[in-house]
This record gives sequence, structure tokens and C-alpha cells, in this order.
Amino acid sequence: MRSRSLWSSAALGLVAATGLTTSAHAVTYGTPAIKLSASYLSGAVGGTGDPVVTVAVAQGGADASALTVAATGTSGGSVAGTGDVRVTGTGGSRTVAVTAHAQGRTDLTLKVTGLGGKTATTTLHYAASPAVQHSADARYLTGASDASAAVDVGGGYVVVGDDEDNTLRLYDGSASGAPVKTWDMDSALGADKEVDIEGAARVGDTIYWTGSLGNNKDGVYKPDRNTVFTTAVSGSGAATRLTFGTAGHRLRDDLVAWDEANGDRYGFADGTADGRAPKQIDGFNVEGLEFAPGSTTTAYVGFRAPLVPPQNGGKALIVPVTNMDQVARGARAAFGTPIELDLGGLSIRDLRRNDAGQYLVLAGSWAADDNSDPYALYSWDGVAGHQPVKLLDLPTADAGAWESIVAVPEVTAAGARVQLITDDGSADLYGDGTEAKNLTHPQWQKSRTTWFTLG
Repeated sequence: MRSRSLWSSAALGLVAATGLTTSAHAVTYGTPAIKLSASYLSGAVGGTGDPVVTVAVAQGGADASALTVAATGTSGGSVAGTGDVRVTGTGGSRTVAVTAHAQGRTDLTLKVTGLGGKTATTTLHYAASPAVQHSADARYLTGASDASAAVDVGGGYVVVGDDEDNTLRLYDGSASGAPVKTWDMDSALGADKEVDIEGAARVGDTIYWTGSLGNNKDGVYKPDRNTVFTTAVSGSGAATRLTFGTAGHRLRDDLVAWDEANGDRYGFADGTADGRAPKQIDGFNVEGLEFAPGSTTTAYVGFRAPLVPPQNGGKALIVPVTNMDQVARGARAAFGTPIELDLGGLSIRDLRRNDAGQYLVLAGSWAADDNSDPYALYSWDGVAGHQPVKLLDLPTADAGAWESIVAVPEVTAAGARVQLITDDGSADLYGDGTEAKNLTHPQWQKSRTTWFTLG
């Protein structure tokens, strides 16, 4: 028995010395797993703070910190190559960012390498929009492309309405990326189609939203567009919450009846007739909404069309609705004296006021194909008979239509800056002939927000 014990000890020593192990103690590793938080990502040439995706990695039998992630292939190196992909982070969660060099699309192959030489890959579908002017002050709000109305809710956050659906989206207005929260208003509104949200204004804890009130682009009346509704706001910033309030569906009809009773001064009946497209110089299309100085009930309804008179050089039209709080509950509208503003032949694309009673007017063309037409920003005191003052012309070489003012700063303060948002729905963002509104992946749909210095 003693010799057997000695032999066993010697044998064990030999095993230890030569590094041999028994198969029962061999380490085996599983195939690594790699999963993206989103398979589609958009960026911009020259973009600052483009969106990123998160990559989750794991491997059976291995600590996730031992795994490496890298880009190993691209289908379009001119857009972004493997060296333009940056992977940061440790453990089971990594962050992937991409730097774009050219407009277009590419499929990027991401590879995780685990222990035992085992690997796995996944594909990130990446699209890059072209460089824009003021790119350092530009961010991209993804998830939708037709931003058409915006309201500041504090802390740099903004609620954005879209004219292609009835979803309200909360964004961090200082960063590119997807909405923090969304609220689908379809059921609350009982809407079959989009309301065509074009204007918004906040009074206290209530936001008023208005549809365009006009026909669709084919001149067909869609009842859902004849909508004014409210949402109640609670919280602020990232903690903002919205709940549906009330809705009214007769403001268009009341405007037409009021105009006819006053000699058909603005041609609203003709502008809303069957077959009449809304975005004509003598059409009918609402895009601005803000409350009158010192009032919580009288709202200024700003028109993209018609101009007054409906000819080149005509003035922009505002019709005061003196009981907007009741109109949003379905009551018949009452109207004040209309206001005509000289915006150099441009019409109203948005209208916004601050607590000091200072207004900014975003002016643009009444035309449907206006993305390269002039845009300008005006200041105004909100008083009928007082004319606005041009502050600056806006760039028009880039895709997208300037559509929304987030908030009005102290206009006369040195270095005052204002944040504007574009509607990019008709833009060919990626050079493939597809309008942004028709892109099938919401991560590739986006609008642009840019800060401008006034003065």
C-alpha cells in the first residue's frame, strides 16, 4: 500500500510539472453573443455629438471584460470606414460611434472576439446626411422627420409635434438622438389621419396645438386637420409628462364664416374649396399659434397662406381668436381685428412670445417647394399696427424647411441665441432619392435643430 501511495504522488507530480490536465477540468467557452440596441443609426458629415448605439456582448465561460469589439468591414468606405468606428466602454456594454465622411449609406460589420478564439458578428446599418451650415450649433432629432411645432418644457428639453402623425415627442434639445418619451394622441383625438400639427403655444400648464386647418396637398378636405387640442403639462425637463386635455373641430368653419360675413376679405371660402391646394399664395393654411400680449384666452393664429393681398410682396396675416380656451373645447370661435405684418413678402411659419411680451416671427414662403426660398427671423412687440423688424436671414442651402421656434430669449440682450427646428420630411437626406418621411426606419428619419445668435 505504501509503494502505491508513493507512485501516485510521483505521478501527480509529473502531471503538475508537465501542465497536463484531465479532460474533466478542461475550460470550454461558448460562442460569443453581440446585440445592438438599434440596428440602424444616422449621422451627419461634420456633425457634432451624433447619435450612438449600445452593444451588449457576452460569452459563456468568460468574463465580458475579456471580449473585444471592433469594426471589421464596410460596404461603403467613402461614407464611413472601419477606422471611423469608435468603440468605448468595458464589460458587457460598449458604445459605438461613427464619424461620417460622405453622404450615403453603408453596412458596417461589428465583430466580437472572445476567449478560445471564438467570434461573432452583427451588422449596423448606417446612413449619413450631408454637412450643413452652422454645423457646430446643429443637432439632429431622430425618430421622425417632419417637425412642425415645438414647445420649451425647461432644462433644454422640448416637446415636438410632427405634421405626419399625431405623436408628440420629448427631446433633449441639446443632444442628437431619439426622443426621451412619446405620446400617441390618435386614440384621444379619435383621429383616422394626421391632424397635420403646425402650431403650438403654451399658457401655464396647458399647451395648445393646432392643425393646419387646410386641405391636403391634393386639395382634398380631411376633417382631422380641422382640429385644435390641448395637453396638460406636469413636471419639466426629462421628467415632463403630458396628458390629453380637450379638442375642438370647428375653427376652420368659423374662420370661413367670419370672413364671408366681412365681405370675403381674405378669400377663405375659395381657399378651402374642393380641389384647392393649401400652399398657394391665395390658399388657406395655418402654421403659427401664440397668445396675445398679456392674455391667456386670445390667441394669434398665423397664416402661411394667403398673403394679403395674394400677390408678390403681400403681407402676412394674423387672425386673433379671442376665446381660444373655449375653441379648444368645441365652442364657436370669436375673432378680433385681423393683423397684417410686412415680412418682405414672406408669410408666417411660426410665432413665439416670451414672458416679457417680445415676439419672434419665423417667416418663409407660402409655396410648397420652398426649401431653397428665403427665410428670415423678425422681432415684434405683438401690437397691431406695429410692424416687425428683421433680425437675420436664415441659411437656405441645406435640406429642410425652417419650421419652429423653441423659445424666445431676451431679444435685446447681447449675444441672445434662439433655437430653431427644421421640417426635413421632403429632404433627400442620404442622396438615394428617398424623401425622409418615406424612410422605413425611424432611426434614419430626423429633423435638425440649430442655434442662431440674434442681432
